[in-house]
Amino acid sequence: MIEEAKLLEQLKSENQKDKGFKALITQYKEPLYWHIRNIVKSHDDTDDVLQNTFIKVFRNIHNFKGDSKLYSWMYRIATNESLTFINKNAKRLQTSNEEMKQFAINNLATDVYFEGDVIQLKLQKAIATLPEKQQLVFNMKYFQELKYKDMSDILETSEGALKASYHIAIKKIEAYLTKN
Repeated sequence: MIEEAKLLEQLKSENQKDKGFKALITQYKEPLYWHIRNIVKSHDDTDDVLQNTFIKVFRNIHNFKGDSKLYSWMYRIATNESLTFINKNAKRLQTSNEEMKQFAINNLATDVYFEGDVIQLKLQKAIATLPEKQQLVFNMKYFQELKYKDMSDILETSEGALKASYHIAIKKIEAYLTKN
């Protein structure tokens, strides 16, 4: 893993930008893939959103001020790109975001890239019933094991609010799973 300061130096240097960007992709492709996948659900859609995320990072790296960690900034971009993707698809298909998410969950069972079993599918259905913010918080904490501090940087919300959202999300998921 390349040190963040060195990586940023390469990314902001005209003659080392390509080398830095290749290192950035190598280092962050997998965690960003799973972050996006937890939001959009489909492998193919995740690949599209991931590509858009890296394009946006590449084009805007000079705007990165260093107020947060580089990966927090990229996660924020990935989150926004994922939500924008869902919104655009919902608008294009003249349906709600919730219906789009439910459609994606229903298609997980037939997705050749979904490696989960019946219990994982049930968990994904439970997560889909949560409001958007709670879904994001739950996925980041449960699946990616991010610290509240990092989630706070990514979602630009206080740690206390994130802890509350996570707690509420867990209660709702438990209720869904025991009921179904």
